[in-house]
Amino acid sequence: MTIKQITLEEAAALVPSGCTFAPGGMTLYRRPMAFVRKLLERFYQTGEPRDLTLLSFAAGIESDMLVGAGMVSQVRSCYFGLEIFGLAPMFTYYANRGEIQVIEETEASLAFGLRAEIAGIGFMPGRGWIGTDLPKLRPDVKTVFDPYRGEELMAFPAIKPDVAVIHALQADEEGNAIIGNNKCVDEELVLTADTVLLTYEEFVPPLEKVDIIGPLVDYLVEAPLGAAPTSCHPLYPMDGESVLAYTEQVSDPDSFKAFVTRWLDM
Repeated sequence: MTIKQITLEEAAALVPSGCTFAPGGMTLYRRPMAFVRKLLERFYQTGEPRDLTLLSFAAGIESDMLVGAGMVSQVRSCYFGLEIFGLAPMFTYYANRGEIQVIEETEASLAFGLRAEIAGIGFMPGRGWIGTDLPKLRPDVKTVFDPYRGEELMAFPAIKPDVAVIHALQADEEGNAIIGNNKCVDEELVLTADTVLLTYEEFVPPLEKVDIIGPLVDYLVEAPLGAAPTSCHPLYPMDGESVLAYTEQVSDPDSFKAFVTRWLDM
């Protein structure tokens, strides 16, 4: 079955206000930057989407731009930063002022939450967080008793994204795709999201070995260099100068607006 091809503008219009939005990739690797660019353009033109819950296993520059624009009200991530380039400036700005809600997450809570959704159950038990103060910060995460081993376990609630956007190296007409070796939780996002948008570098003949299978993809979006300035190994490396320019020039709402205006005009 051929998956519907749409433009970046059409894809950006599929993210509604108030949804849980999950950009694929990890930190500064294979992030859906071309899509985020169109999402920012749409927001500045229409005021939509807003009040997003940002779900990212390890959030980077793409997520910081959405926060800086004022599109995000909640963040669910176990890391939000720019690796060697330092803190994510706009996330740091708004989080320090309490102007954005940060839902405490760890690798365990995100991984178990997605696995629970994949399994079609309300929670996934695990030993993570046992003996820590994290349950005090997340009273919604309960404990359960293991009737077989006689121990108390954390019951991590299922996590279901509304829209996931994954950037792929290659895709075919049926929506099958290759995303490379640095998969992060992209395969889990594809299995759990209501709507899966797949941006891709190259359109190829039918693939025989794939990372993402077509039946899980709702729309295909052509986006050459769609991860830049983050990397898309082995096609192109990270543009460190561009990431550094962002961290050097952005520190508050005014400097962010000036930077993103120039970026969108490029």
